[in-house]
Amino acid sequence: MFSRRQVLRSAAAAASASILPEAARAADYPARPVHIAVTTAPGGSSDIVSRLSAQFLTDRLGQTFLIDNRPGAGGNIATGVVHRAPADGYSILSINKGNVLANQLYDKLEFDFMRDFVPVAGIATGPLVMLAHPSVPVKTLPEFLAYAKANPGKINYASAGNGSDPHMTGELLKMMTGIQMTHVPYRGGALALTDLLAGSVQLMFSNLPTADYIAAGTLRGLGVTTKARIKEMPDIPAVAEFVPGFAADVWFAFVARKSTPPEFITTLNRAMAEALAEPKVRAGLAVLTAAPMTMSPQELGALFASEHEKWGRVIKTANIKPE
Repeated sequence: MFSRRQVLRSAAAAASASILPEAARAADYPARPVHIAVTTAPGGSSDIVSRLSAQFLTDRLGQTFLIDNRPGAGGNIATGVVHRAPADGYSILSINKGNVLANQLYDKLEFDFMRDFVPVAGIATGPLVMLAHPSVPVKTLPEFLAYAKANPGKINYASAGNGSDPHMTGELLKMMTGIQMTHVPYRGGALALTDLLAGSVQLMFSNLPTADYIAAGTLRGLGVTTKARIKEMPDIPAVAEFVPGFAADVWFAFVARKSTPPEFITTLNRAMAEALAEPKVRAGLAVLTAAPMTMSPQELGALFASEHEKWGRVIKTANIKPE
């Protein structure tokens, strides 16, 4: 017969035994380089914030965080790479809201994003700037809307790819104003901006560093997509000032395969929170007119659910299909 005291001691020992391996694993993580799959080509906003984060994580955690650019298919190529990798914390994915919407845009994907991935950490959030090439004979957003309505289909707008933030934002503007524009997807925001500067396309929503182009008159800033103006560009109105209710914040985050050890996710989340508190990281994000998005995995999961619902309605209403 075991005494009550012996039973309690055995239970406590068993509990300790189950906890210690997790604690040991967390202390050892990461023990080798970590790969961050990025859904866009080098030079785009997602690439820039991912590289900024990777450098800090490398410095903070003592292992190299390697950027692996896998552009194409609306971010699904990079997502598939991580989906096929082991759920061991050594392959993570840098995303934006286009990834959350993937299964609403594309049929027969090998993954279900909302089911197969778990939130790790927020990176940054901010506006897109609505940019027009000077060949478009407008200087303000109301003038642009009037021009677009008078010239249906004449405006080609660039994006970083199907399902990307610039794409979804352009479709939201079309839906809310009744204008007609033709979407031209690229394999990354930097490539799209290059063609906008060349006049190959007439419009783009972007959060790449473009303040110098606007100041020089090479591009015209017509609006920002946040609900209010931003301090970095106080002279550029919010689109919502002329299109009531319009809002399209941009955000970036890290996710991992479902079943990744939760203690590894905790390690990464804490390290990112420390990174986003660093003045040099904040300064780097400010170049993109972005602000730190410090969130727990639970808060990030709630954001995913909210965006999935909001933009899912846009996809259905506008009948958005990948090209």
